[in-house]
Formats: sequence, C-alpha cells, structure tokens
Amino acid sequence: MPGNPLTDPNWADETTDTVVRFVGNVRDKATTPIVYAARGLVFGLIALFLGVFAIVILLVGLSRGLQSALDWQFAHARSVYISYLVIGGIFSLIGLLLFKKRNANAS
Repeated sequence: MPGNPLTDPNWADETTDTVVRFVGNVRDKATTPIVYAARGLVFGLIALFLGVFAIVILLVGLSRGLQSALDWQFAHARSVYISYLVIGGIFSLIGLLLFKKRNANAS
C-alpha cells in the first residue's frame, strides 16, 4: 500500500515536499505583497524628503545668487528685500496660474 507511511519509503520526502510547497505558497501570497508595499513606502518617503531638501537648497541658492547679483547695483540690505520681492512675485504668478487652471476641466 503506497498510502501507508509505515511501508512507503518515499512518504517522508513527499510529505516534506508538500509542506514546503504549501508554506512557500502561503509566504508568496501573504508576505511578498507586504514586503513590496513596505519597500515602496520607505523609498517613497526617502524620495519625498530628498525632494523637499533639494527644493529648499535650490530656493536658498536662488535667493543668495539673486542677492549677490543685486549687490552690484544696490546696498546689501536693499538687495535682500528686492530678491525677496522678485522670488515672492515669481511664486505669486505661479500660484495665480495654478489657481486659474484648477477648474479648467470642469467648464
């Protein structure tokens, strides 16, 4: 009788293979998506933080560069205020354009 574990010499190997296959299927269906989601979350947060950091550094560099360029024509205190006014004006124009486009598809 091949189904009897006492007389079948391959019974232990077949049972072990079945258990290993079952555990592998459960692991693939349960933990693999969770691992991918966790990796996506971690890498997404890292990318977000690095992006915010890069934008801040870019804005500081832009402000300092504009102040240095304006120092040739104006006093340092005045060039600081003018650079803030220019950068603020650029951001205000970008904000106005985005505000205008917010309902462009609704019409």
